Amino acid sequence: MADKHQNDFIDDFKTPQPLEKKKKKKKKKTTTIETESQRSIDITVKQISEKADRISPIVAYFSSGYDPSAQSRESPKVAVYQTASRKRTRVVVSPPGSNVEFVGSSHNGEQIARQTCVSVLGVLDKETQTLRILPIAHQKVLRLDTRVKANEAADSEAAEEDGEEEKADPSLHTFWTKRAILDDKKRKARILRDDPEAQKALEGKLDKLEVNTSALENTSAVVARNIPPHNASATNPREAYPIEQIIENGEWSSLQDVYWLLQEEAGAATDGYPAFVRNRLFRLRDNKDETEKETVAGILTFITHLIKFKDINSMVGLDSARSHRFPPTIRDKCNRLFKDSETSRLPDDKINLLISYVLVLTLHVDKFKTDFEDIAKDLRMSSVDLRKHFENLGCKFAVENSIRVATLPVPLKFPQIMRRRMKRQR
Repeated sequence: MADKHQNDFIDDFKTPQPLEKKKKKKKKKTTTIETESQRSIDITVKQISEKADRISPIVAYFSSGYDPSAQSRESPKVAVYQTASRKRTRVVVSPPGSNVEFVGSSHNGEQIARQTCVSVLGVLDKETQTLRILPIAHQKVLRLDTRVKANEAADSEAAEEDGEEEKADPSLHTFWTKRAILDDKKRKARILRDDPEAQKALEGKLDKLEVNTSALENTSAVVARNIPPHNASATNPREAYPIEQIIENGEWSSLQDVYWLLQEEAGAATDGYPAFVRNRLFRLRDNKDETEKETVAGILTFITHLIKFKDINSMVGLDSARSHRFPPTIRDKCNRLFKDSETSRLPDDKINLLISYVLVLTLHVDKFKTDFEDIAKDLRMSSVDLRKHFENLGCKFAVENSIRVATLPVPLKFPQIMRRRMKRQR
């Protein structure tokens, strides 16, 4: 009796046998479309997958409105550059007889923004009634921007002059360090500068140039200041530092963090924001003008990103900005404006430029009369050092209700460089 129950127990827990997978037959999709003559046809849709040994079609558009098909002469020259891993692609379109070219890449510009959709290419063959769906390169449409061509004539002349010298093998630089390649370029530049024949050729070219002395006499010296875009002759403080030139139209959609924070309750967490932004939220909530509220909220968000970008590239505020998230367009802009590609840290002149951007934005938020005590703490600077940056922007200082504020009089008057006179020795 025990053996019978034991066999039943074993039969219930037998090892399951693997099931054979049934192969699914691929079905071709059919659909019905209407042509221009309102005649419906049945077509077969075929989706073609991307292959590793072939390059996918590249789809691009001209942002300037250039139409290559409208040119009745020669067709433009198209060059495609791609890395070995095919992670980056660059397209260069060169119209014939023009000094400009159109360049688009998959790793710069608007292509690095957040991708919300996938683009494909459809090719309809009416004879075979087949619609082929092809994947395109990087699953996105490239934007071709206008760029001025390099001076090819100067390059060809330099190549002719260096024809007698020994040509360097490009393969030699494959295993060189970046420092060694830079030193080699400097060495070749010194050799060319010390060559007497090259000096004679350069002097001959300079003698052929016509110098407009009258234009040089009427030209006044312009001092390049390390400040945001400005208009020194403006009669309105808003036009002195136009906000349109500081924040571009396509960047406002990435600066909505503070505006979304205003839609929440008054007790929402604001610890991650600078003190300057937190102290202006109560004033912004009472504003009834939605357009102005959204604009000021975008400026406050941009101030937050700039301060966090400064902290994340310094040893002092790295911990406070480690978890901060930058939109791709804003991160690309900060790297382009304030960071040098050759070094990992921010240079001193770029730090001063970033501080100037922050101070100009604070003036816009406070209607060009700002108390700079809280922004000085956010920038980890003293009020005395911050006053020098305000003065460099053309600001003046006043005392209101025992509080020192910075104002922006117009037209802008920048501080003049004072040179010390040498004392004459008696």
